[in-house]
Amino acid sequence: MELAGKRVLVTGADGFIGSHLVERLVARGCSVRAFVFYNSFNSWGWLDTLNMSQQRGLDVFAGDVRDPNGVATAIQGCDVVFHLAALIGIPFSYHSPDSYVDTNIRGTLNVLQACRRHHTEKVLVTSTSEVYGTARSVPIDEAHPMSGQSPYSATKIGADRIAESFFRSFQLPVSIVRPFNTYGPRQSARAVIPTIITQLLAGETSLRLGNLSPTRDFNFVLDTVDAFLEIAECDAAIGEEINIATGAEISVGEMAQRLINLLNPRARIVADDDRLRPSASEVERLLGDSSKLRRLTGWSPQYDLARGLEATVAWFLEPSNLTRYKHWLYNM
Repeated sequence: MELAGKRVLVTGADGFIGSHLVERLVARGCSVRAFVFYNSFNSWGWLDTLNMSQQRGLDVFAGDVRDPNGVATAIQGCDVVFHLAALIGIPFSYHSPDSYVDTNIRGTLNVLQACRRHHTEKVLVTSTSEVYGTARSVPIDEAHPMSGQSPYSATKIGADRIAESFFRSFQLPVSIVRPFNTYGPRQSARAVIPTIITQLLAGETSLRLGNLSPTRDFNFVLDTVDAFLEIAECDAAIGEEINIATGAEISVGEMAQRLINLLNPRARIVADDDRLRPSASEVERLLGDSSKLRRLTGWSPQYDLARGLEATVAWFLEPSNLTRYKHWLYNM
């Protein structure tokens, strides 16, 4: 499938990855309908930061993926659907697990039902490396067992399995796209890299963090988005679960020290117990195997960690971006 000229819906278009995906799809020559979360401020999230000509070129649909009627209306007339809308903060999932079931499982079901009804040509459902839990073997490939170590990851496992069932039961052309930890411009401070950067750029000498030992496989956001596009255009990816990963890992502590050295050498890491996950819920190691993605599409990351962090820090150095973040608060 060629995406150019296709009518494309992106749910979660107002979010971190979704907003970057929208930009890439427009550049690819797609007609994009951006599904954003309805609010009384008429905010389009990160899409509000695009220039006026980009905003005017979008078909923006404000709704809620928990509402099947709105989802069906948004999907009508679209050839391809990228489903990214989700609740993703792990600490908040301890607090409000019902909302994760409603958004991540029920919302995904609504998307799949509407795509089936409207005979959508291709559906990409966004998963997460958190579904694997702490690695039992590395690198983690798509056959690795799944483990619901948080309400968030459990609901994403449920959404993945519902998507799989629609492929097997109804031949819906679904691909399950599973990014490992994505970072870059526009990411919220509920993620570790923006948490570190915003505290350091604010001049904090006590960098408040939780567990420093977990390791993660970090993808720069533009590499993640390019993988989405490659998977969408690959017919052999239908019915598959596909990792997006670099195959390299770094601990939270090492990442923090790297950014301290770069931005604020006077800073020292201070343990903050409020930021710790319950011990059995902490995913200690994530190191991904993207060989299936590379084999199917030829994708490879264009940003190593040094280049990706440089681009991310440069974005945060813009005062209009940094002031959006409350560095003094723990963002759940």
